[in-house]
Amino acid sequence: MAHIELTPPVSEAAVRELRIDDTVTLQGTLFGIRDATQIAMFDRGRSTRFDLRGHAVIHTAPNVRPVPVSPEHPVGYAPVCVGTTTSARMERFTAPLMAQYGVRIIIGKGGLGPASQAAFREHGGVYLAIIGGTAALETTWIEAIEDVDLDDLNPESLWRFRVRNFGPLRVAMDAHGGSLYDAVSANAAAKRAAVLERLGVKT
Repeated sequence: MAHIELTPPVSEAAVRELRIDDTVTLQGTLFGIRDATQIAMFDRGRSTRFDLRGHAVIHTAPNVRPVPVSPEHPVGYAPVCVGTTTSARMERFTAPLMAQYGVRIIIGKGGLGPASQAAFREHGGVYLAIIGGTAALETTWIEAIEDVDLDDLNPESLWRFRVRNFGPLRVAMDAHGGSLYDAVSANAAAKRAAVLERLGVKT
């Protein structure tokens, strides 16, 4: 298990070095994306002016407040609470995010499924996990909202955050077929089977 600091954009080779249970801290740019954003991009044919190649996205629809445009707030938004949402319902978007836009890192909670695991293996990507209930802490890692696109979808716009010391985050799915969620499920199943056997319960 290793700890790695990354400043996106990152290369495929760098991402393929990561393994489950490694931890990652991000610096620089992080993009916020959610259901409506991706429905617009992949179901309704909308595009973004952002270059996502080699970057990390986080599943979020942040609470923000309008503020006067200034060097500190270049697009007139200040972060209030930037929490992470459950990833599973965005499973079908992982492959096109990577294939069409070059995204390398997805951050969320709860994990993704087999199609995402296949996409990580094929394209060179990882899933970094955040535990629930840490939105207040995550918000302190965001220095500014630098830009926003598809803002008619607000708060499910496509956000560009500037982050500092965003993490540590755990590598929960890697580019080699590794999945912390599969490992936990297998371990739980083995323990359940052992308990039932001790109790003399036939399954």
